[in-house]
Amino acid sequence: MATLQIEPVSCLRDNYAWLAYDTSEGVCAVVDPSEAEPVKRALAARGLTLTHILNTHHHPDHVGGNLELKAAFGAKIVGPGKDEARIPGIDVGVIEGGTTSVGSHEARVLEIPAHTRGHIAFWFEGDAAVFTGDTLFAMGCGRLFEGDPPTMWKSLSKLVALPEGTRVYCGHEYTEANGRFALTVEPSNPDLNERMAEVRAIRAAGRPTLPSTIGLEKKTNPFLRTRSAEIRRNLGLEGADDVEVFAETRRRKDKF
Repeated sequence: MATLQIEPVSCLRDNYAWLAYDTSEGVCAVVDPSEAEPVKRALAARGLTLTHILNTHHHPDHVGGNLELKAAFGAKIVGPGKDEARIPGIDVGVIEGGTTSVGSHEARVLEIPAHTRGHIAFWFEGDAAVFTGDTLFAMGCGRLFEGDPPTMWKSLSKLVALPEGTRVYCGHEYTEANGRFALTVEPSNPDLNERMAEVRAIRAAGRPTLPSTIGLEKKTNPFLRTRSAEIRRNLGLEGADDVEVFAETRRRKDKF
């Protein structure tokens, strides 16, 4: 079986929709299309026909292109089963432990709420790829719009448990800004400093910083590094539990 080809489509100001396709099977999904036109152009440039639309959550900058793309291609829309009422045009609602397939490529569904109450991830284990929407970013995590710190920590913990080589495809080009914040709480982390040098060069060249990997996030993402002695010291939380450290890190990022 061929591996899914995965490519970014820039949308709006800093969003990415992701094309995930296998030309040998004639299947193509788009993950979180905020708008239709950039996706249509990307499909035409590659000679692809859209067969699936995968939504991680209901925010307009992730589902705004659903109806137009469905009308144009007849693509099947798959999204969070616990939030079906807020997913335009949804055909199939999926929940934790369920699966969905793009041709022979199967994705396991992980419920990862807190950014929204129904947020999900699509983990294509066989393709070593996970689509995390706005829950896990490169060196960051999503705001807690519909959840609390314990809920988000549990969600992130599910993602961290995936194999370290799993590629992380998230919804926004936030990497450089996230890294600037990360350096305020863990400035002596050599992996973080090395990564930021790479990210600055990539952005200066106008290229996407994604995908990341689970292993790289474990080394450089402050929201996953609650055991870091430096982070705990800088937050004044040496004796706190992981959720407290995460919560304070998130509060500081909200004000950054």
